[in-house]
Amino acid sequence: MPFTILPPAPAATLPAVSRDDDEYDSEGDTSMGGLDGGVSLTPKTHSNSIVTPGELVTDDVQWMRGHGTYVPNDSTTILSTVAGTVLKTNKLLSVVPLRARYTPEIGDLVIGRIVEVQSKRWRVDVAGPLLASLPLSAINLPGGILRRRTAVDELNIRTFFTEGDLVVAEVQTIHGDGAASLHTRSLKYGKLRNGYFISVTGTGGSGGKSGGVARSRRQLFTLTTARGGGEIDVILGVNGYIWISKHVEPVAAGKDVSITRIEESISSEIYSSQNDEIGMETRKEISRIAGIIRALVEGGVRVDEEIVVKAYEASIEMDFDSGFKEEDQSSDFMGGDRGKRIVALALAA
Repeated sequence: MPFTILPPAPAATLPAVSRDDDEYDSEGDTSMGGLDGGVSLTPKTHSNSIVTPGELVTDDVQWMRGHGTYVPNDSTTILSTVAGTVLKTNKLLSVVPLRARYTPEIGDLVIGRIVEVQSKRWRVDVAGPLLASLPLSAINLPGGILRRRTAVDELNIRTFFTEGDLVVAEVQTIHGDGAASLHTRSLKYGKLRNGYFISVTGTGGSGGKSGGVARSRRQLFTLTTARGGGEIDVILGVNGYIWISKHVEPVAAGKDVSITRIEESISSEIYSSQNDEIGMETRKEISRIAGIIRALVEGGVRVDEEIVVKAYEASIEMDFDSGFKEEDQSSDFMGGDRGKRIVALALAA
C-alpha cells in the first residue's frame, strides 16, 4: 500500500521576553523553574516550566547567557542547550539540567568503582565527567603513618584495590580540568564489602528539585533494623552511588587510636574481598532499605539520613497495621502505591 510522507509542521514562535519595571527587582533575585518577576518565556507560567534543547529562552539584549545556554552567530537570541528549568540571577540566564553528571567538590564523601590500576594510583569512576584518581600515597597501609611508599608497594598495588572493587573515599582536591583526587585516610573509608550497591538518579548534592542524595552532616550512618535484621550501615555517596551493608565493627573498635597512629592499627584484612556470612533476616532488611531509597528518589525527595530513617519506620508501621506475617512476601515490595504511601508518611512525620 503506498504511503505519503508529510512535511513537519512549522514550530510555533515563542513570545519574546518582556520586562515589567514595576515587578523587576533591581537588586536581582534567584528563582527556579521558569522566569518570574515580570519575565514570560512561554505560555507556561507555573514554576515547573521546562525548556528543551534548542528552544528560545529570550531575544532581549538586556539578558546575559549563562550555563546551559548559547547564542548563535550574529544573533541576540539565547537558546537552551539542555532540557531543564530556567534560573535567573540578576540579568544572567542559565538552564539547570533535569539530569546531570556529578560535579565533585572538596570534602564530598563519594562511592566509586576502580576501573584502572596504574603504577602509583587507581582510576575511579565516581559518576563525574572525568575519572577520579586515588594515589597510592593517599590510602592507609600497614606499617605506620610515616612509612614511605616503596617500589614493593607499587608492585603489590593490586593487592589493595583491583578493577571492579568498590571504595568509599573523600574528595581531597580538584584539578584544573575538573578531575577529582581522592583519599581514604580514615578508618571509615576504604574497600566496600558485605553489602548491596545501588545507583540513583538526580543531580546529587545540588539544590535542584529532582530526587537524589543531598549533602548533609552525615553521609554514613548505622540503622538499627527490625525483624531480626540487626544493625545495617548506609553510605549515601554525594555522587548518587549508595552502599547498604551489614554492620561490621571497625578495626580499631574499642581502642584509643590517635590521628598520628591510625595506620598502626591497620592490617591487610581491610583490603580483603571475602564477604562475611550474612543472615537471611539481614538480607531482607538491606533489600527493604534499598527499596525505600528508590521510592524516595522516584518521589522527587532529597535523600539524607533523616528521611531514610523516617521512611524505614513508616514501612515497619505499615507492616504492623496490615497484620504482617513472616511468610508474607508482599511487604518486601517497596514500589508502586506502597512506595508512594511510605514516602507520604515519611514526609508527614
